[in-house]
Order: sequence, then structure tokens, then C-alpha cells
Amino acid sequence: MKIAVDAMGGDNAPHAVVAGAVHAAREFGVGIILVGIEQMVQAELKKHPFAKSLPIEVRNASQVVDMLDSPATVFRRKKDSSIRVANDLVKSGEAVAVISAGHTGAAMATSLFVLGPIEGVERPAIGVFMPTVKGRCIVLDMGANVDCKPNHLLQFAIMGEVFAKHLLKIPNPRVGLLSIGEEETKGNELTKEAFKLLTETSLNFIGNVEGRDVMMGKVDVVVCDGFIGNVVLKLSEAVAEAIGVILKENIGDNLIRKLGYFMMKPAFRALKRKMDYAEYGGAPLLGVNGVSIISHGRSSDRAIKNAIRVAMELAKGEVNRHIQEDIEHNMDLARTK
Repeated sequence: MKIAVDAMGGDNAPHAVVAGAVHAAREFGVGIILVGIEQMVQAELKKHPFAKSLPIEVRNASQVVDMLDSPATVFRRKKDSSIRVANDLVKSGEAVAVISAGHTGAAMATSLFVLGPIEGVERPAIGVFMPTVKGRCIVLDMGANVDCKPNHLLQFAIMGEVFAKHLLKIPNPRVGLLSIGEEETKGNELTKEAFKLLTETSLNFIGNVEGRDVMMGKVDVVVCDGFIGNVVLKLSEAVAEAIGVILKENIGDNLIRKLGYFMMKPAFRALKRKMDYAEYGGAPLLGVNGVSIISHGRSSDRAIKNAIRVAMELAKGEVNRHIQEDIEHNMDLARTK
């Protein structure tokens, strides 16, 4: 098994990406293909002497995607970019997965057009892990599709359920539709119609859930359109950062508060770990004909290592095969009712 990693993607590339790939190869024993400007990537690899004995190879890509590039420009004019070459490796079968912490739109669009959608999937969706008081859940879509139809939300629910079942090891995942109220009549036309479709499937659909329910562990899979999902994601990231800032400001130079902080430090560290996106590595683009992980632009080496772990789990769990089977089954149910 080999994972193609975009070595030039992200705010901390290539050093953090290469370091994360080295750690993953050593810890998981997985093969890594680092894709990027060869001279730069090799220079980073030399900082890790033990990397010579690891299953890591470098594939040259002469172009780098800039954050100001449009996804269309990347796909049409930067065919030798690290994002494109990494996806091509998956398409050709040389790698089972691609990981990029670079331009999110470009990474998503390139995977969609190069790998193509799974048969039966109309719109691939970005699934993001969210911490809850009971563990974690997956929320999708988190930004791949701003405008959706009810049928798209149905498919997001199916893909999320498969992911939760095979990656989070939840036997019968609870699926909830994000809305402004728990009642079936609450929401806009999109959620009302999606609600009807979801009740006709074999999913463990528990109905509408509100924003406050996401982190309370009420459901394992939260379904929404990409516009709402992206707002939820950015707000949750901001809340996590704000908590840290507020704590520091309130502790200040007060000796008693500092002592209290010192005694509570293990609890604060546990909270930080649970809220830290680096623990989850990256967000899978579910529904494409291959494994594609989109990591945070600020990904550290730990985040890259964990993204590679998630990619391995998706490939080993044959999640795409299960998605295709469940899409066919549940869409047939919806049509016959």
C-alpha cells in the first residue's frame, strides 16, 4: 500500500509535510510517495537520516498551486502541479490514496475530475470529524457543495453512515439532519424534502438535530449542505481558539489563578487534544473513486501523519465499495416507497 502526499501543499510545506510522512512511514510501515519539487523535497528528507531505510520515494512535480489560483486554472493549466500528479498516481493505481494540505478548492476539484465519482454518487462531500462529549461524530458536507438538492443530502447521509460504521466502528450509526428545530415541519424546503427521503431509507435516521446537538453526542452523522457545514466548521475552530485566548487573559498574573491552572493542566491538555484538528489529520472527500484526504492548511507534521493513518483506514476498510453498495440499496428503497 502506497499513499501519495502533496509535499508542496499547506502553510508549513514542505518541511512539516515531509516530517509527517516520515513519521507515518516509520510508525505505520506504509509506503509513501512524496510529490513535489524534487530538490526541495530531497533537502527536507536529508534532515531525517533514518528516512533512507523507510519505504519513501519522491516523485517530481514542477508546478506548485498558489492559494490565489482558481480550481479551474489548476486543473487546466497546472497539469504538473503536486496536487495533480499526486491524484494521477491514485488514478493509475500506483497509490491507493492522495493527501493534500494545500488549496482546498483545487485539491477537491482535482480529485473529483481526475478520480471521478463513485458510480451512483451525484455529489462527493467533505466529511469532517467533530469532537463531542461522547467521542466524535462526522459532519458532511463541510464545503464541497454550496447549493444542494434533497437527493444530495440523502447521499451524504448514506456516505456518512458508511464512514461511521467502518471507520469509527459504530455498528448502527445515528444519522441526524441539521436544521433549526427538531420538529419535522421545521427548516427550509431543502431540509423538509430531505427529511422525507431519509425516512424512506434503512438508515438509523433519528430526525432533525439542532446546532447545539452536534457536540453533545446526540448523533454520529450530521448531514447538511456545504454552505451551512462550512460555517459550522469555521465557527467551531474559532470557539476552540477563543477558549484558549480567554483562559490566558483571565489567568494573567494572578497567582491563585496560575496555581489553579497548574493543577488543572492535565484536563486542559486533554481538552486541547480533543479539539485539535491535528488529532484527526484531515477530512475525507467521500464519494470519489479513490481515497482523497484534504488536510488543514496549517497542518503540522502530526496532522499529516494522522491524515495518512485515516487514508490507510479508508483504503483497508474498502469504504468506497460499501458506499456504492449502500447508495444502490437505499436509493432503490427510496424509489419503491
